Amino acid sequence: MRGARLDGNLVDVGVAGGRISRIAPEIEKQGGREIEAEGRLLSPPFVESHVHLDTTLTAGEPRWNESGTLFEGIQIWSERKKSVTHEDVIERATTLLKWQAAQGVLHVRTHVDVTDPDLTGLRALLEVRERVRTWMDVQIVAFPQEGLLSYPRGLELTEEALRLGADVVGGIPHYEHTREMGVESVKQCFRLAEKHDKPIDIHCDETDDPQSRFLEVVAAEAIRTGMGGRVTASHTTAFGSYDNAYAFKLMGFLRKSGINFVANPLINITLQGRYDTYPKRRGITRVKELWQNGLNVSLGHDDVMDPWYPLGTGNMLQPAHMAVHACHMTSREEVTACFDMVAENAAHTLRLKEYGISEDHPASFVLLDAPDKWEAMRRLATTTLVVRNGKIIAEATAPEYYLMGERVNLYRKRDQPSR
Repeated sequence: MRGARLDGNLVDVGVAGGRISRIAPEIEKQGGREIEAEGRLLSPPFVESHVHLDTTLTAGEPRWNESGTLFEGIQIWSERKKSVTHEDVIERATTLLKWQAAQGVLHVRTHVDVTDPDLTGLRALLEVRERVRTWMDVQIVAFPQEGLLSYPRGLELTEEALRLGADVVGGIPHYEHTREMGVESVKQCFRLAEKHDKPIDIHCDETDDPQSRFLEVVAAEAIRTGMGGRVTASHTTAFGSYDNAYAFKLMGFLRKSGINFVANPLINITLQGRYDTYPKRRGITRVKELWQNGLNVSLGHDDVMDPWYPLGTGNMLQPAHMAVHACHMTSREEVTACFDMVAENAAHTLRLKEYGISEDHPASFVLLDAPDKWEAMRRLATTTLVVRNGKIIAEATAPEYYLMGERVNLYRKRDQPSR
């Protein structure tokens, strides 16, 4: 690859045997295919750290979520999953993964509902994981959507999912019948993780209720077990409604725990705040403050065209772009940080190895139609090239715009990608 922009510098990148053989200002011609990057941004692949492949592309089935709330979404899904089949899940999940791969996503962590006596969705996604292995890495979270302890055999089904091959232990303590059951469900998640040597990713405090305080329980268990880096708290939207005195105390506790966070800005600002009149809460966790305190924060889609969110395309710049606005992260450093939350930070959440653009790393990267991360975010830049292990798996042409026959350039002249 000739003339790609990496860390602000123009470089050539040599690829051989599926790995990056050399990165230098200029590499002598060696034969093989050459790609002119023309000054475009070279980035590690995007990472989807939180999505639900088993529910995707079901919006309006069997009915639309008219209230727009989390709980109506759960009710609609409980009705829709009665008609879920193995082939149905495979077709929908594979479709979304293709959308994402074409837009530069090469690693996905998906949650799958295991509060199903037949584990239909899980079995289907285990098959999908194998089918797409050559072009996509998929991690599967055993997620008890209707409660680890509140759903009949929920604990048993979650453990069976781990035995069948799920990669991560999931939970949803705020949806359990009582606070006591919620606390116990968190402890059971850690017990399962230790027993099966699995990481943890818990839907935690996905509510506006400031009394929903299971995040402190997750942090306490992470400290007790020493599992911090293997633990992820997803959503934690109640954190945005906590009073500041408690939030300040909790932040110190979270730093000590070292756990990861995943926010889902598109969904969080859609589902939360539904019971407010005005002022309406943003319904998103304290992303900016967590980042400022050195905690690892990544961003996910959560839902794409399903009972909880009727929109979406799988483009990771969309949740990152929304975080810039919803979290008041508009300085150049903050915008760049939001880009990293769907790349390097998300890779850290998924504990990916050999991730990033370095010599002798796998040649897996994307090329964006922008000179840097700031411009990529501003323009929601097109991913023009996707390479996995040295093989080109997707290509696209950046859109062009014309006004009365004259091409309109959306860049300022000095920001135009160029060798």
